[in-house]
Amino acid sequence: MWTSLRRRLDRARLRDPAFAFLFEPPPPDEAVALDCETTGLDPRRDEIVAVAAIRIRGDRILTSESLRATVRSDRPSSPEAIKVHRLLNAEIREAEPLDAVLPALLRFIGGRPIVGYYTEFDVRMLDKSVRRQLGIRLPNPRIDVSSLYHAAKYRDAPDYVKIDLSFARILEDLGLPALPQHDAFNDALMTAMIYLQLRDLLARRVAIRREAAGPVETVAFGA
Repeated sequence: MWTSLRRRLDRARLRDPAFAFLFEPPPPDEAVALDCETTGLDPRRDEIVAVAAIRIRGDRILTSESLRATVRSDRPSSPEAIKVHRLLNAEIREAEPLDAVLPALLRFIGGRPIVGYYTEFDVRMLDKSVRRQLGIRLPNPRIDVSSLYHAAKYRDAPDYVKIDLSFARILEDLGLPALPQHDAFNDALMTAMIYLQLRDLLARRVAIRREAAGPVETVAFGA
């Protein structure tokens, strides 16, 4: 109810009617895997330095339909952040600012659900630019693969079970390849693979065994 009301209010507040497509129904069974690399982990102070998005249609990851960009930041990355995203401050200074990249990114995403790993952080980082340009926050539905993984592995876990929602743990449990991380495109691609596999497991009501230590070992819910 609240989500529906907020969408109606945001649509009324939209500054540029050319972006009304964000509120339209997406193409059937499509989503977009999204990842942002940032100067740090504080959404109030840090900035995006790279973004990538890949379309998902049905059970296919459409790497030929993708968008990736390095983004200019006025906030230098710390040495620790550079070790993570491997983008030098000189590269970042020469890139386009997020406000220039954002229109193409929004057109690429459209009204599709955004799939991510701890999606709220990436969306919150993008929303700083979305609010400046459009006067709203991104209205797209969000799908967080860490939440799907929790549902598939820990839904009925007793309190004493240690919960591990790390990206590496998810990949290992699902038997998926670990590409070099903290590259926005690679992270978006791995997120898309995780999403499709977890969506299939949950649709078939198959859970990941909590004692699994290698490729996915499954059991029907309630077993």
